[in-house]
Amino acid sequence: QVQLVESGGGLVQAGGSLRLSCAASGRTFSNYAMGWFRQAPGKEREFVGAISWSGGSTYYADSVKGRFTISRDNRKNTVYLQMNSLKPEDTATYYCARGFGSWNISPREFGSWGQGTQVSVSS
Repeated sequence: QVQLVESGGGLVQAGGSLRLSCAASGRTFSNYAMGWFRQAPGKEREFVGAISWSGGSTYYADSVKGRFTISRDNRKNTVYLQMNSLKPEDTATYYCARGFGSWNISPREFGSWGQGTQVSVSS
């Protein structure tokens, strides 16, 4: 059973940047795709994007494309979400999750959620 721990959230002004980290336990981290999701109060969970097992492929939701970048360091069992040009509508709790395979881009193909980290963007 993998354990995921997100960190790096905080309060930032619109236009600013944050980098979230997701540290994973276990020896099989590099075998799986990783994804980022977010959920704002009163809204459904939104799929932000994903990265393949090797980091060679990435996928982004249209709402974040060009502003967010997902990367991973398999030596450190960590996946990152670099968020630039943040907007108030990016305010949410951000979660990482492990894919069921080496490359997943369907939100239904992710599980083993972390506890989340809060991102708040002020206008």
